[in-house]
Amino acid sequence: MTSDEMVVDVSQDWASACDVQQRFMQSAAPVDDNLEYAARCRQMLELGGDCYDFTPLADHRLAITVGDASGKGLAAALMIANVQSSLRTAALLTGSGGAAMLRAVNRQVHSSSLTGRYATVFYGAFDRATRRLEYVNAGHNPPMVIRRDGSIAWLETGGAPLGVFPDWNYWQGVAELSSGDLLIAYTDGVTEAVNSAGEEWGIEGLRKVASGSASESASEIVRRVYAAMDEFSQGRQMDDATVVALKVR
Repeated sequence: MTSDEMVVDVSQDWASACDVQQRFMQSAAPVDDNLEYAARCRQMLELGGDCYDFTPLADHRLAITVGDASGKGLAAALMIANVQSSLRTAALLTGSGGAAMLRAVNRQVHSSSLTGRYATVFYGAFDRATRRLEYVNAGHNPPMVIRRDGSIAWLETGGAPLGVFPDWNYWQGVAELSSGDLLIAYTDGVTEAVNSAGEEWGIEGLRKVASGSASESASEIVRRVYAAMDEFSQGRQMDDATVVALKVR
């Protein structure tokens, strides 16, 4: 094989890996009228360490995952793929609560990861019938719940990022959601977007756009968040960036 052929093979493999990562974050549309959701993940490089996932569960529940692996590029992509596939499998097969599930996944991630590598994760299971969200926040940026009256709740309960400690007890939080509530989950590449003066867009920038768009569709809210973030940063992207919007009807 010539050097040119080797370059072509590597390029094709890289493109295939990028395609697989994007396909892994594709999700089915909502199946009923009391929930609407949308998400976008924009990696800084072609492969990256962010992910989101929507997994239909038994008993009319939906699992929502947002994750962010340390680092960038291929190494981060491999780690977040490990985390995402482990969480999806555990959610579908174990039937255990989020705290026990995160503890098991943390052990697996710690044993299979290089020293110093970790991933922050928000995992929630939304019950469509009761509008109850049970969640675990493993060191991730706290998602915000924007209530119909404009008040905000932060989803912080959980524990350490996955992979930091070989054994960690996680705690499960509960959010009682109502019709008209909006959940926004995100990675730090969104709030840490910077402008030419070195100023961060911050959580307040995200909150203003999300609150001002709360009456729009979930997909439109996600679009507006990226548009506002890019306008602030003049299109410069310094980190992987993911946004999830979940609207309760």
